[in-house]
Amino acid sequence: MKNNIVKILIKKGVNIAEPGSVYISDNVNPERISGENVTIYPGCRILGAACLIMKNSQIGHEAPVTIENTLVGENTKLNGGFFKGAVFAGGNTFGSGAHVREGTILEEEAKAAHTVGLKQTILFPFVTLGSLVNFCDCFMAGGTSRKDHSEVGSSFIHFNYTPNQDKATPSMMGDSHNGVMLSSKPIFLGGQGGLVGPVRINYGCITAAGSIIRKNELKTDRVLLGGNFKDVSVPRQFYVYKNVGHIFNNNVYYIASLISLKSWYKFVRPLFIYDELSSELIKGMQNNLDNCIKERIFRLKDFCEKLKVSKKNLLSKTKDTQSRSILIHDKAIDQIKFAEKIFKKESEKGKFNKEGDKFIRTIEKKTGCAGKNYLNIIQDLKPDDRKKGSLWLFNIEQEIVKKLLI
Repeated sequence: MKNNIVKILIKKGVNIAEPGSVYISDNVNPERISGENVTIYPGCRILGAACLIMKNSQIGHEAPVTIENTLVGENTKLNGGFFKGAVFAGGNTFGSGAHVREGTILEEEAKAAHTVGLKQTILFPFVTLGSLVNFCDCFMAGGTSRKDHSEVGSSFIHFNYTPNQDKATPSMMGDSHNGVMLSSKPIFLGGQGGLVGPVRINYGCITAAGSIIRKNELKTDRVLLGGNFKDVSVPRQFYVYKNVGHIFNNNVYYIASLISLKSWYKFVRPLFIYDELSSELIKGMQNNLDNCIKERIFRLKDFCEKLKVSKKNLLSKTKDTQSRSILIHDKAIDQIKFAEKIFKKESEKGKFNKEGDKFIRTIEKKTGCAGKNYLNIIQDLKPDDRKKGSLWLFNIEQEIVKKLLI
């Protein structure tokens, strides 16, 4: 069967110079692979019914590539590595040594150099990652064009797994409501550095090379330096959380921002569909965003469950049930049940309010006149239109945040 699929693709016009070296699983649908200027280089493997490859794309130019249930938009180059359950919106480039897993979305012209690991990662247009980067459980926006983009320097790591063995650690660089407008200042995370999630970094901020950032920076246009610790040795407390409010609230902001982005994906992105493959690409983006929201809710619930053990350990050393640390534990434990209901309710429906209605009508008119080029239309929006769209998404986010912060 695999040989038949390869033959079908070659007949469609797909460039497969060494057919015997390319493996395509039986469940791959040839109709989801464009025959227009697509090249699959020797040694590549394509697996899974969800796989989609659009025109002008190259797979495996530098080294063999494995694609499993991954959607590849137009003009994308996946040069070497492993890609599973990811979506590339188009114009993307990814270097050799990639290890990209479920819940990853690279929007238009987002790029990565060699040896980059991503999982549950969303990069808005133009965001660029250097080499030797681990950027799992992150959201990053910022920048206005290919020449003015947010960037992560080489040898950067997002620390997303804690000594208490949880991953309630998503970090957000920028936000959804401003980021979608492609008009915000870029963010730069300096090389040989890292973030200890969960943190939030605002637009226009720079972290100095070699810095490890552990705190939020909600002001814009700041230079952040994170120093090294002195050599010390202190007793370790096992399974005790000290920054409960910081962790819980940052997770709330992250999930609320993704839920607001869901409305954008539901009402705005479909306006740029122009054929069957582009329709499937948008569905893939929507599905991966749902995946991200579910993952973050699961990780937050797991964190709150671990707080019960943390509270027990704290009470073993003090009987003060009204201490600040115990009370904040109780707030988070009590709030998670309500939070889960709110997240589920809001993420299921998508919001279509007054500001959203006006903004969507504006986009509909522009797509009717100027075609379906997503980047061009968003970049050419008037300031007043951008404000309407941002306010639409911001209000969705704030409705959730105001109910859930502790």
